[in-house]
Amino acid sequence: MAKVLRAHGIALCCDTLLWIAVWAVPLLSASSGSVSLVWLWTFRFFSWVALHLISLMTVDRTVQPVLKRWIAVQCLIFPVFESVKLLMSGTFGSASSVPGPEMVVLGTVSSSVACVLWEWALLKTGWASGDKSKEQKKQEARALLMRVVCYSREDYFHLGAAFLFLILAALCETFIPYCVGRVTDVLTAEYQHSSFTWAIGLMMLVSLGSSLFSGLRGGMFMCSLCRLNKRIRHKLFQNLLQQEINFFEENKPGSLTSRLVSDTDKMGRSVAMNVNVLIRSLVKTLGMLTLMLRLSWHLTTLTCVEMPILALLQNTYNTYSQRLSAKLQDCIAQCEQLAASTIKSMRTVRSSNATGQEQRRYEEALAKKLEVQTQKGIYSAVHLLLRRFVNVGLRILMLTKGRELISTGELSIGSLLAFVLYQKDMVSNMRQLLYIYGDMLSTVSSAVKVFQFLDRRPRLREAGEMAPERLEGKLTFDRVSFAYPSCPEKKALKSVCLELKPGKMTALVGPSGGGKSSVVSLLERFYEPQEGEVLLDREPLYRYQNQYIRSKMALVSQDPVLFSGSVRHNIEYGLQDCTMEKVEQAARRANAHEFICQLPNGYDTDVGECGGQLSAGQKQCITIARAIVRNPQILILDEATSCMDVNTQLAIQGVLSGSAGQTVLVVAHRLQTVEKADHIIYMEDGVVMEQGTHQQLMDRAGRYYRLREKLFTDQQDQYI
Repeated sequence: MAKVLRAHGIALCCDTLLWIAVWAVPLLSASSGSVSLVWLWTFRFFSWVALHLISLMTVDRTVQPVLKRWIAVQCLIFPVFESVKLLMSGTFGSASSVPGPEMVVLGTVSSSVACVLWEWALLKTGWASGDKSKEQKKQEARALLMRVVCYSREDYFHLGAAFLFLILAALCETFIPYCVGRVTDVLTAEYQHSSFTWAIGLMMLVSLGSSLFSGLRGGMFMCSLCRLNKRIRHKLFQNLLQQEINFFEENKPGSLTSRLVSDTDKMGRSVAMNVNVLIRSLVKTLGMLTLMLRLSWHLTTLTCVEMPILALLQNTYNTYSQRLSAKLQDCIAQCEQLAASTIKSMRTVRSSNATGQEQRRYEEALAKKLEVQTQKGIYSAVHLLLRRFVNVGLRILMLTKGRELISTGELSIGSLLAFVLYQKDMVSNMRQLLYIYGDMLSTVSSAVKVFQFLDRRPRLREAGEMAPERLEGKLTFDRVSFAYPSCPEKKALKSVCLELKPGKMTALVGPSGGGKSSVVSLLERFYEPQEGEVLLDREPLYRYQNQYIRSKMALVSQDPVLFSGSVRHNIEYGLQDCTMEKVEQAARRANAHEFICQLPNGYDTDVGECGGQLSAGQKQCITIARAIVRNPQILILDEATSCMDVNTQLAIQGVLSGSAGQTVLVVAHRLQTVEKADHIIYMEDGVVMEQGTHQQLMDRAGRYYRLREKLFTDQQDQYI
């Protein structure tokens, strides 16, 4: 900070010397201190160049960006002020007055205050706080904000029109207090009908323009917001669908849903809504500051004293508010996740008598959220108290000074009224500028997770391009070792070697935790093996296109998954142009056609949320029909008949055996299924212990034989 002040002092001394040189020119004194507007612009332009060169030669490079911005404001403030003043008076192009010492001091104070607000309260550049981690977080938040802005590039037409209407609306709103002051002066002086009509007409015109342009601005920004939200949500959802299965095990559905719905909405609001208010307030502030300087520089100085104090209070409040907003967002996501998981698993909650436990967990999450909200409310109350105290105190000083200026004839009653209205709006706009900037950073913080998910790439080897017209369907595990990412130290498969032959039915048996489900997960490419390869027709599985693999392979899991919609929708799920004839044929083979026809609307009957209107066995039949209708080359049945009765299982034995040339893998415990398999693989502790036909394994009298003798009775529906 010391370097900034020293550099500012050097530049200020140089600029003062330039003004002294202008005041000493005899030509100006002879012409009563008036010059052409072109001359004033030329003088301040060369002043800008001179001060810029001096800063390059004498100032530390680390503070040059801060000083350059102040030099630009300092050199442009007087030409801009004189141009606006002559334009409003209708004498643009005529001579303008040379700023006197008091106006130069006021301009320097104004430019310095503006730069302090911008650099210290907004950008935080050049004013090191000593907390590098905090500054780094600020820089990261700004980078995130710019990235959100970049997502709005496709809406450049809508945003361009919105910003145009915004500037026009802000300018019209800025002139309303000025018109009120003119009307007041006309009423307090000797009444003149033409002057009153002109003043009222001007006020009506700017009021109408403000209303019209504000409505157009709001409509264009809302249109841009909707388009941005749609685009971000589509990209995020598309990227989520590409992630590996372990990603969805690490991130709970409630949290992902919150990011997809709530956080993406906040991202859009940070651009469409906050930028709207930010630019509107900035345009109004600059316009009102120009008009306030024209009305009274004395009262403007008091206003400039008030702004840094309010800026300091607002910036301090924003620092704490952003921190609490991040905590509150986490609490909201936790509450949503708890509610979603409990409601989704209501059957399990009630059957486990855990209703009270879930209620306590949700109550604790709400209590934590309330604690954060209470802290945020306390900070807001203290900030409001201090802000009101500063407002009232400086308002009293302003009215006292205004009364003095009226008595000396330097200010009219209408001008004082207009200034008071401007001052009120000025403070409000400055507060909005600081609040909106802090709110933009806090809302952008909610975009961190969204961008993490948008940037995340699946932790699987990139799929290849192989898609042969003819697929034999031979699957081979070549010394495959695998451990789940959640437990990398515990191997689920240990150097497994096995082969699934086309046209054959292979049964995978063994105790729970033996590695059967891990084999299925690797075949579906839900995970990647750490060692060895999974081969399809002697080629690594990852070299094939994902869509090709999904079209050639069908999985029926132990826990059938149905989606809300009709029975037909669930059978033809994922297929394009699937005829009703194929749907019925698949349902008949899965022994589902009969009970489907007994439903109220047949194949058009809604199965309810997650198939809640059907029994577990019926859901398994429908998922088997979903697999059959695809006519897959490879069929994987993971406990696909565990919820079916004996008659239903017998009815679909043809499906379990597969069709000609089809590779079938069955993970089963029922004797009827296992005995009819062409090949049986016994797994235990992630290792293939035995394999062969049923008779071969029984003759060997090994682990398979002992497990059968232990778990099977003479009844054919017992488990092994």
